Amino acid sequence: MSENTSKATEQTPEQTPVQETRAQETPVQETPQETPQKEKKGFLKREKKDKTAELEKKIAELEAQVAKDKDDYIRLMAEFDNYRRRTSQEKLEIVSMASTETIKGMLPVLDDCERALKVLGESDDSDAAKEGTELIFHKLMSYLQSKGLAVIEAMGQPFDTDLHEAVAQFPVPEEDKKGKVFDVVQTGYTLNGKVIRYAKVVVGI
Repeated sequence: MSENTSKATEQTPEQTPVQETRAQETPVQETPQETPQKEKKGFLKREKKDKTAELEKKIAELEAQVAKDKDDYIRLMAEFDNYRRRTSQEKLEIVSMASTETIKGMLPVLDDCERALKVLGESDDSDAAKEGTELIFHKLMSYLQSKGLAVIEAMGQPFDTDLHEAVAQFPVPEEDKKGKVFDVVQTGYTLNGKVIRYAKVVVGI
């Protein structure tokens, strides 16, 4: 009895390492509860990734739309600015044209005043008639000058096709008078620097 017990006692230490080695080699098996949790985590991760990609795509689309809208707005503002300038210029031209036509219609009145002054200066009429005519002429001329009207200086000036219209030529003996205005048949005028009526002149040759 004691011999068997001794043998059993001697064999026990030899078997213990084998059992430990087998315990280490045995793979750890996942419990049924751990597998669904891992699958759930993987699904949530994929879902989060998909949502992030979708949001990034929407952001890119919105940024492109904003850039397009901004470009359209800038173009629209530029077109509106051009339209505003064009209409303002057209209004100014219309006003200027109306003013020009009105003043051009008054030029014959100035011509009549000049003729009346010339006739009165050569006649023996009373000084009151001369002064009254001069007063009317100067008042009318002053008003028109305030609107930009100016007389084209022609007498004794070199003939200039931009300002003068030759209606006749007259032989002159003096060399310094050739090619210059010898007489003014009708006074010319400019309005704000633009010729509205050429001066009709006689040119010396």
